[in-house]
Amino acid sequence: MNSVKEKTSDKTMLDAMYKNVKMGADSIIDILDKAKDKPFREELTAQIDRYEEYASKIGKMICDEGNTPKEENLMAKMSAKVGMAMNTMTDSSTSHLAQMVIEGATMGTTELTRLIREHENTNCSESTLKLARDIVKYEEATIETMKKFL
Repeated sequence: MNSVKEKTSDKTMLDAMYKNVKMGADSIIDILDKAKDKPFREELTAQIDRYEEYASKIGKMICDEGNTPKEENLMAKMSAKVGMAMNTMTDSSTSHLAQMVIEGATMGTTELTRLIREHENTNCSESTLKLARDIVKYEEATIETMKKFL
């Protein structure tokens, strides 16, 4: 049986991971609307699919613990959408959009790496930590892939 401390640590990690991948998918959907280059659009579509796979897996883990997955609040989502619209208003080139994906993935990687460090020496389950590390690796690979479009 999981201890209360382990459940709390896992819940904190899973909640943060869920918000991370949902924000990643939502942001890429917004960028996809502006993208014109076919190979770039295909890459973005694959990224959305991968983020949604992660969200589904994390959501199931959250539900298995008797909780409900929670996305970023509406204000944070709207702020991100407005920021994206402003950022692409004058430049929606593939290079600029790729830079935006890189910046978003970097923020996600930084946040998850910080959380992993905070929770790896706690009672957080290894399966949760492994999934967080997998997401970080994926986001790092995304950064490298996006560099081709700069």
